[in-house]
Amino acid sequence: MNKLLLISFWCLFAASANAGNIRTTDAFSLHGAPKYASGFTHFDYVNPQAPKGGKVTLPEYGGFDNFNPFIFKGIASAETAELTLDSLGFSPADDPESVYPLIAKKFELPDDNSFIGFILDERARFSNGDKVTADDVIFSFNSLIEKGSPLYRVYYGDVEKAEKVADNHVRFYFKKDSDNRELPLILTQFKIYSAKDWEGRDFAKPVLRVPLGSGPYLVEKFAPGKYVVFKRNPNYWAKDLPSRKGFYNFDTVRYDYYQDTTVTLQALFANSIDAREEYIAKIWMSGYDNEVVKSGKVVRENIPHNNPAVLQFFGFNLRLAKFQDKRVREAIGLAFNFDWANEKLFYNQYRRIYSYFTNTGMEATGLPQGRELKILRRYKGELDDSVFSAAPSLPSHRTPQETRQNLRRAVKLLQEAGYDFVDGRMTNLESGEPLEIEVLSNSANGSSFTRVMLPFIDNLKKIGIKMTFRNLETNIFKNRLDGFDFEMAILSLRMSQMPGNEQREMWGSAAADIRGSYNIMGIKNPTADKLISRLIAARDKDEYRESVRALDRVLLNGHYLIPQWYSPFQRVAYWPDKLERPQTELKTGFDIFTWWAKQ
Repeated sequence: MNKLLLISFWCLFAASANAGNIRTTDAFSLHGAPKYASGFTHFDYVNPQAPKGGKVTLPEYGGFDNFNPFIFKGIASAETAELTLDSLGFSPADDPESVYPLIAKKFELPDDNSFIGFILDERARFSNGDKVTADDVIFSFNSLIEKGSPLYRVYYGDVEKAEKVADNHVRFYFKKDSDNRELPLILTQFKIYSAKDWEGRDFAKPVLRVPLGSGPYLVEKFAPGKYVVFKRNPNYWAKDLPSRKGFYNFDTVRYDYYQDTTVTLQALFANSIDAREEYIAKIWMSGYDNEVVKSGKVVRENIPHNNPAVLQFFGFNLRLAKFQDKRVREAIGLAFNFDWANEKLFYNQYRRIYSYFTNTGMEATGLPQGRELKILRRYKGELDDSVFSAAPSLPSHRTPQETRQNLRRAVKLLQEAGYDFVDGRMTNLESGEPLEIEVLSNSANGSSFTRVMLPFIDNLKKIGIKMTFRNLETNIFKNRLDGFDFEMAILSLRMSQMPGNEQREMWGSAAADIRGSYNIMGIKNPTADKLISRLIAARDKDEYRESVRALDRVLLNGHYLIPQWYSPFQRVAYWPDKLERPQTELKTGFDIFTWWAKQ
C-alpha cells in the first residue's frame, strides 16, 4: 500500500473510530422508537386508496413577487416551495418527533452524534428527469446558510460542514462543541434544489422563474400577487412511497390571493373557492347564516387537533427604551381584557394562551417542582426570585371589580418603574416623556381586531396611557417588522410539537438583531439562551420536557408578550359535493393535501 493510500485509509479509519458505532436505519426518532415499523405502507391518518384527480381552489393572503421563500428579500409564494420541492425526510402529523424516508432512503446515525449521513434514494428525480444527487443536497444547504435569510445561519449554526461521500451519499458533520440532539432531525427538513438549475443565478435575489424541483406538483401558470396554479406531476418519483401514499391527490391546485379574510368568505359562498379555514370566531358563529349553508351546499366542521397552539400575541419591541423594564410590560398586559372579548366577540369559542407552548403538555404551571426545579436552581443567581415563588398567571377580568384591581396593580407597577401621572398622563419622571404606544396589525386580520382593541385602549386611557391602533397592508406590515420599525405589533408564530433548535431563532439572543429573524421582539435573556441549549441537548424525554417547562417559565416571567387566544379545533368550511376527507380518530387537524376531489 503506497503512502498516500495509507494516509487516506488511516484518516477514514480514525473518523469512523471517533464516531463509534454507526447505525444505518430507514427511520429514527428524537426520543424512543418511531411509531411506524420498517415496511409500513402508509400513515394512519390518510386514505391510501384516495382517488387522484379533480381540482381544488384555495385562498391565500397578501401577494407575492418571488418563488424563493428562503431568502430575506421579496414577498414569497411559500406554497410553491412546499408543493414543488421535496426534503430528505418526512415527519408525519401523528409522529412529529420521528423521520421517515423521502429523498433519503436511509439515515446514518453514529453513537457520538458527530454527524448524520443520508443515503439518497436512487429513484429520486427532479421534474426534468435528472437524478437528485449529493451535490444538490450540499448546494441547497450551502445556499441557505450563505445566501438565504440570516436566520438559517443561526438555525444550522452547529453544522461544521457538509461532505459528499458518493453521488448518492452525503454527511453533515457537527461542531465538536455541539450537543444538539435535534440536529439530525432538522437536517432532514430543508428543501432540495437542483444545483445545475441555479448555475449562473444568484440564490439571494428574488425570482419569478420557478426553480426546478422534485416535489409532487409543477407550476402551470401564475400572475404575481394574484394567483398560482399547480398541476400534479404524473411522473412524481415518490408517489408510491409510504410517506406519500394518500397525499397530494388533486390534479390541479389553485391559490387565489386576497387582502382580507372576510372577502374570502364571500368567495366561498360564490363558489369561487372550495374550502376555507375560518380564523374569526364571530364569523364562524354568525357569518354562515345563509341559504348556501342551510341547504348543505357548504358545510362547516370543527376538526380537532393536537397541534401546539399558534402563539398569537401582542409583541413588544424590546429594543425601545420604554419597554426595557418588565414592570412596564406587565402593567400594559394587565389592561388587556380577554374575558370580555371572548364573551362579547368570540362566543366563548376560544381559550386563553397561557404558555409559549400551549397544548403541548410541556407548559409551565403552578410552582416549579421536581426535575424542572432542579434545572432552574442551576441558574438561581440569574433569575428573579418570582420565578420560584410565583406561579405564572394571567389577569382575570370576569367582573368590573377585577378590572379595577388589575388597573390599580398596573399603576403600582408603573410607579415602581419610574412613572407617574403628570397632567393626567402616565409619564416617565426622568425623561418627562408620556407613555404612548402604537400597535400595528396587517390588513389580513386587522379589521377583526378593531373591536378587540377598543376596551384595551380604553383601559389604558384610564391609567394615562395613550394607545393607537394601525392596520397596515400585509407587505408594508412585513417590511416594518423586518426593519424592527414598530412599538407593539399583533404577531403569531407556529410552534413545534417538539420545541427544539427553532427556539434559538424565536427567543435566542443571537437572533435578536438579525433582520428577518423570528425573534422580532428582540429578546436577549442569557438564562433563556442556556435553557434553549439545554433542551436541544437533552438526552432523555424527561430531561427534555422539564427543560422546555423551565424555558417557558423564564420567558413568561419576562412579560415579553401579551398572549391572546387559541382554539382546540380548526374551523373549516367547504363544498362537500367537491371535496372529501379521510375519516380518522387521530387529532391531526386540517391538511388539505390528505383530502381528495369527489368523484
